[in-house]
Amino acid sequence: MTKEECFYLGRIVSKFSFKGEVLIKLDTDEPESYLEMESVFVNYDNNLVPFFIEKSSLQKSNLLRVKFEDVESEEDAEDLLKCDIYLPLALLPKLNEDQFYFHEVIGFTVEDINYGTVGILTGINDTTSQALFEIEKNGKQILIPMNDEFLHKMDKENKTVFVKTPEGLIDLYL
Repeated sequence: MTKEECFYLGRIVSKFSFKGEVLIKLDTDEPESYLEMESVFVNYDNNLVPFFIEKSSLQKSNLLRVKFEDVESEEDAEDLLKCDIYLPLALLPKLNEDQFYFHEVIGFTVEDINYGTVGILTGINDTTSQALFEIEKNGKQILIPMNDEFLHKMDKENKTVFVKTPEGLIDLYL
């Protein structure tokens, strides 16, 4: 299994008990969807290693408390700290037609209702308070906030995102 065949689920952020339990900070809006997992892939020394789950429960809102098989001590758990957790893409829940996962839309063409072709979607920056589409046009980067007000329509079949931005926003970048 490679990272390209998987999606990022979260990161092991701390030890929980002396019995080897860990807390995983989940990167999801629906943490309860991941309570019944049998296994995950742990990015350990740049390899995706399968770890089987004995038990898991939610701690607070987006922390998953996990007891992995063969992780029996605090030292074993310590070795896994800061490791990223992945699941196969096939396990992603299906979305409605107007919803999308970030990785799905990379490479899509972005069309503005008023402006026309904006460029190619090269990434999504979700490290800011407002997630941003990162769009490339003629060697320049254009940033468009990802919000319902600007997102007009998604055409997955034709790999196009239609946006309706305020007048002048795109021109700021060109």
